[in-house]
Amino acid sequence: MRSVTYSMGVSLDGYIVGPDGGFDWTPPDEEVFRFAIDQIREVGVHLLGRRLYEAMLYWETVDQGPSLDDSTHEWTALWNALPKVVFSTTLSTVRGNARLASGDLAEEIARLRAEPGEGNIAIGGAQLAVEAAALGLIDEYRPKVYPVLVGGGIPFFPRDERRLDLELVETRTFTSNVHYLRYRVARRAPST
Repeated sequence: MRSVTYSMGVSLDGYIVGPDGGFDWTPPDEEVFRFAIDQIREVGVHLLGRRLYEAMLYWETVDQGPSLDDSTHEWTALWNALPKVVFSTTLSTVRGNARLASGDLAEEIARLRAEPGEGNIAIGGAQLAVEAAALGLIDEYRPKVYPVLVGGGIPFFPRDERRLDLELVETRTFTSNVHYLRYRVARRAPST
């Protein structure tokens, strides 16, 4: 069965966006960017909320610029080819290799898990991740932790006041002092 993963850049104090709405502390250096390219190769479909979808529209046309380096061309080709499902109540159309979600989040994930296909089901965007976490749908959390404290904003982890046990699966430290952490949700077998 396909895993549902949630991965974004996050400040050390746990925010994906600072109190001013900015995330200018997350631009990856070449090493982190190469890692992001390797990670996107593992994704079969990406689920996005409206705000992240609109932010990522940048990649739909950036490859038309003549001065892009090889890594940016590679990322753009992978991102644009990747199927995307956008969850929005305000958009009526989407562009590129994207479609608007036809069901709620749980229905969409169940359908995607049942379909033949390879690659993870990636979730992008804090609001969508909060909903998926509340429904117990996230299998892995994969934050890239940046060495900055932003003091508030949109948190990476949902604040739903319930305990969730995690198993550390992988770590990596980059020369820029960004730390990648991969945690699997510890699923308990139902007691009989």
